[in-house]
Amino acid sequence: QVQLVESGGGLVQPGGSLRLSCAVSGISMNYYAIGWFRQAPGKEREGISYISSPDDTKHYADSMKGRFAISRDVATNTVFLEMNRLQPEDTGVYWCAADVTPWPRLDSTAFDFWGRGTQVTVSS
Repeated sequence: QVQLVESGGGLVQPGGSLRLSCAVSGISMNYYAIGWFRQAPGKEREGISYISSPDDTKHYADSMKGRFAISRDVATNTVFLEMNRLQPEDTGVYWCAADVTPWPRLDSTAFDFWGRGTQVTVSS
């Protein structure tokens, strides 16, 4: 059973940084992707980035390039999302998700398994 558990969300001031973690378990295949998505209040869910196994291919939504960085720790099966220069418009719920294909579309409909999400609030 695939499980994803997000952590690391919280309250941060504008201009600050956060690192989200996604603990992944239950994936038995070698080829898959772990993605990060977010949903701001009143807006649709949007894709941020994904990283593929086993080749560590990284893909970012155009609007997310530069401030967000995805990485993974193979030893602990954890995927990270480093977020920098955060602004109030980055406020929302952030999810990690898994897809059983390694190079999916960065679209929520392409991902099969989801965590419960973690809240990120950017406010002074």
